[in-house]
Amino acid sequence: MTRMLTHFVLFFSSAASPTVRIIHSGHACNVEEERHTERVYTIREGETLELTCLVTGHPRPQIRWTKTAGSVSDRFQDSSVFNETLHIAKILRTQGGRYYCKAENGLGSPAIKSIRVDVYYLDDPVVTVHQSIGEAKEQFYYERTVFLRCVANSNPPVRYSWHRGREVLTQGSDKGVEIYEPFFTQGETKILKLKNLRPQDYANYSCIASVRNVCGIPDRSVIFRLTNKTASPSIKLLVEDPIVVNPGQTVSLVCITTGGEPPPILTWVSSNDSLPQRSVVKGGTLTLPAITSDEAGAYSCVASNNVGNPAKKSTTIVVRALKKGRFWITPDPYHNDDNIQIGREVKISCQVEATPPEELTFSWLKNGRALRSSERMVITQTDPDISPGTTNLDIIDLKFTDFGTYTCVAALKGGGIPEISIDVNISSTTVPPNLTVPRGKSPLVAREGDTVELECLVSGKPKPIILWSRADKEAPMPDGNMQMESYDGVLRIVNVSREMTGSYRCQTSQYNGFNVKPREAVVELIVQYPPTVEPVYMEMRQGLGRPVVMTCRVLRAHPSRVLRFEWLLSNRLLHAGAFDAQRDETEYTIRSLNRDGWGEYTCNVINEAGAGKCTFQVTGKAYAPEFYYDTYSPLWQNRPRVYGFKLQWTQMNPNAVDRIVAYRLGIRQMGLQRWWEQEIPVDGTINKGELMTHNLTELIKPESYEVRLTPITRFGEGDSTIRIVTYSGEFHCSFEEEPICMFTQDKNDDFDWTRHSAATRDTKYTPNTGPSGDRSGSKQGFYMYIETSRPRKEGDQARLVSPFFNVAPKNPYGITNPPAYCFSFFYHMYGKHIGTLNAFLKQKGQTTSEGPVWSLSGNQGDRWKQVKVSIHPTASFQVVLEGIRGPGIEGDIAIDDVTLEEGECRDPPPNLSSTAPSTSSHIWLLCITLVMTLLEGQR
Repeated sequence: MTRMLTHFVLFFSSAASPTVRIIHSGHACNVEEERHTERVYTIREGETLELTCLVTGHPRPQIRWTKTAGSVSDRFQDSSVFNETLHIAKILRTQGGRYYCKAENGLGSPAIKSIRVDVYYLDDPVVTVHQSIGEAKEQFYYERTVFLRCVANSNPPVRYSWHRGREVLTQGSDKGVEIYEPFFTQGETKILKLKNLRPQDYANYSCIASVRNVCGIPDRSVIFRLTNKTASPSIKLLVEDPIVVNPGQTVSLVCITTGGEPPPILTWVSSNDSLPQRSVVKGGTLTLPAITSDEAGAYSCVASNNVGNPAKKSTTIVVRALKKGRFWITPDPYHNDDNIQIGREVKISCQVEATPPEELTFSWLKNGRALRSSERMVITQTDPDISPGTTNLDIIDLKFTDFGTYTCVAALKGGGIPEISIDVNISSTTVPPNLTVPRGKSPLVAREGDTVELECLVSGKPKPIILWSRADKEAPMPDGNMQMESYDGVLRIVNVSREMTGSYRCQTSQYNGFNVKPREAVVELIVQYPPTVEPVYMEMRQGLGRPVVMTCRVLRAHPSRVLRFEWLLSNRLLHAGAFDAQRDETEYTIRSLNRDGWGEYTCNVINEAGAGKCTFQVTGKAYAPEFYYDTYSPLWQNRPRVYGFKLQWTQMNPNAVDRIVAYRLGIRQMGLQRWWEQEIPVDGTINKGELMTHNLTELIKPESYEVRLTPITRFGEGDSTIRIVTYSGEFHCSFEEEPICMFTQDKNDDFDWTRHSAATRDTKYTPNTGPSGDRSGSKQGFYMYIETSRPRKEGDQARLVSPFFNVAPKNPYGITNPPAYCFSFFYHMYGKHIGTLNAFLKQKGQTTSEGPVWSLSGNQGDRWKQVKVSIHPTASFQVVLEGIRGPGIEGDIAIDDVTLEEGECRDPPPNLSSTAPSTSSHIWLLCITLVMTLLEGQR
């Protein structure tokens, strides 16, 4: 880059609150306006939904898409989309609903627009056949009344029609046929009633479902053949119920159809919601290889042919299993004594979970030898309905010789499952349990994040399981359960948190121990944690000589008595002291900030458990500038290989720090490493929202550039902002946005052009004039037009003026070889009172425009046409579009898609006859150019 020309201009009052508008760019079937300017966007299921949120405002608003609560399966409402375009590929019916676009930039109220997305679909219809129960005798369809019901899921509501063969059936077309909608399902189904079947009623019936081709959705149909053999399905299961198997076996379930016309379709379902992953279905056979206990349950064979109700047969698969057993000892219940004594009664109970429970058998051993029931040794097995899987051994009148090891053995009759044995020792040392808390273990004080052990000492023989639970409130234990088991009386908690502070109960379990009143004890746990403070981190920007106040606030701490605080700057102690118990915060003030005061300040608030830390980064860095929306006025030059670009930006919080004295501008061509830098000086103080501009020139076509802008104060460089500048070479305006691309209304004309869309324009008074959509055919698209209704009169003029387009001269004497630009637009001139549409070239320095470069009058038909005109300006210029009212109200003229491109026009539109007035203008302009060239040569 040889050199860079700079121009620096300031504009004021550019800050603006946000506005927002939603446009669509996906496969919309239709977009309609609702009340309160909300819109309905209709789309076909499976198409791509693409909504774009167009915003204005400065600073640039933040955009957020959200959605109202929809289907449970639709998770969009749990999140947000933070960019302009919402894109959903292959949209589902569950994703319909109202979508909101919200834009906010801190100025005024946020701008919110919504659009309702309606997803259209049509599923294949289904015909089901039924016969009233009271008439069902012997043969299913002989002289009987039959109902054919047609149902299809759709949006919008579906319409049904019935055909018998090629004959269209309607209400009243056949005395033996009645067509109606049940009151309780109105609009959702259509029933064809055949009264007292006749021979001609045995035929092919077709139901056609239609949504009237909305969204291009074609009609769908289904055919059902009704015969005198049509019958509902019946099936038979060739298996027992239940089926009891051992784990690891392969199980096959066989289902056959025994009736039904048309032939039924067989399916298998499970009570576990879905069939096991390894299951194999082949015809009516379901095979479960190497079955496990998790795969036990009910399995059903279902047969359906859409006639009557589906047939269903079920069987239950039971997988044999034995689970770990438990035991408990009950001392003499008649003497209210918890100890085992000679001459008293003792009961040993044993419980095992078994599947199936009716196959469970028990046996007892004493010291390894089989034990049989007797008058003193009574063996009983309790009723499975009362206490399933339990056996008792009652020892009456306990003798010294009864001490020993008793074993309870559980087995299943079917075999194949290993038996379970449980040993219980009865001796003179067998004593009931006792619980105590060791000295110094309650209350137990710990720090957050530590591993703690709550302990209860348990004595007794046999030693029981200890159950831990919360004693102070109904709350789960650390593992999520309400109780935790411990075999040694210790509850170990890893990474203890402040929420775990409280009382914990340890309690004996009756299982694997004595069946006596539970023993319990309580342990107090106190969890200390360092102070929680705010802010954890804060950046504070301030100018030199100004005060800075930093506040560190304590939110919570345990112990709540805070001991002390200390303020540090880069590990250098500034101030320390005891924390004021009456306040929950501490402050440090810099009365006048100097260069030595920049840095990281830390406030440590300390208690017995540790320290909470507030961090403040004090700096004089300026905030980042914010690039403004791209200018609509590109800077073109008459040199063939270069272009220009106008940067626009505002400064974020300019008064927060020292005055910005300059900006450092860096620019580099995309793909290259080297940055070119220069400083842009700033005179005076920058106000909030003040718009600044800088012209980038000598940019090489068609390269893109990365631009970096950095504010500079006495502190030094502030935060930078980077953007990409891309060459376009074209100005295009479709009038979709409210600013209409910086076009302005001429103040010296008779009336103004109007921005409108066909969806909002009221044409009931002038139905035979103006367009029915924008240039692309969309009723929602915008265009500009002149409204010729009263009070307008014949000859009134409306002029629309473009922004300035710059042409930079090579020398102060003007341009010797004027560059060419192609100016084009679409026009719509329909109506019997159409006047005239003119296009002018207005150059800088001219007090009046020359004659039009293009002109056309009269009715041109109800269609959009394009015109292209080559222009050759010698200075910065504007284009002017003038509409002149004709003799009556049916004279609306519209324009759309105005473009300006570098170079001569190529492929001009065919209606060149309409541009006759521009020919003389072009000849005149070429003559002027030729004279200027000759004068330049004489110099």
